[in-house]
Amino acid sequence: MPAGTWKIPQSVLVVVHTAQLDVLLLRRADTAQDFWQSVTGSKDTLDEPWLDTAAREVAEETGIHADAPGCRLVDWGLENVYAIYPQWRHRYAPGVWQNTERILGLQVPPGTPVTLNPREHTAYAWWGWREAAERCYSPSNAEAIRWLPRFAAAAAAHNRP
Repeated sequence: MPAGTWKIPQSVLVVVHTAQLDVLLLRRADTAQDFWQSVTGSKDTLDEPWLDTAAREVAEETGIHADAPGCRLVDWGLENVYAIYPQWRHRYAPGVWQNTERILGLQVPPGTPVTLNPREHTAYAWWGWREAAERCYSPSNAEAIRWLPRFAAAAAAHNRP
């Protein structure tokens, strides 16, 4: 890649879910494996806020708008730092081999329509949080989904009168 077009090694992982803890997973288009994941994506600029990155990536990949009625985007305040898979390192500047991934949750109403970006994903499915965690290719994605019941319970308690 030409200099200046490198991906920024800061990304979001957005667990899209319903109040009933059904989780949306997407199947990647750029791998021959059955690679299921949550919404992910890198910042466009270093100063782009995490919530903006998350909302943009969710809209680009699923057609869901985080500010739509009944939707609630929450920064969980968790980060993973991991080695970038070798097959994707060419997207980053020379010498970059780690990525910082911020975890957020987006609660959506049941039945929220999904419109995939076919360049990125070939299928989607809603699964209960336990099954969704089992289907994830990425261990950090599976772990984030396993945190969902705690974050959902905390959000529900916070919203009680």
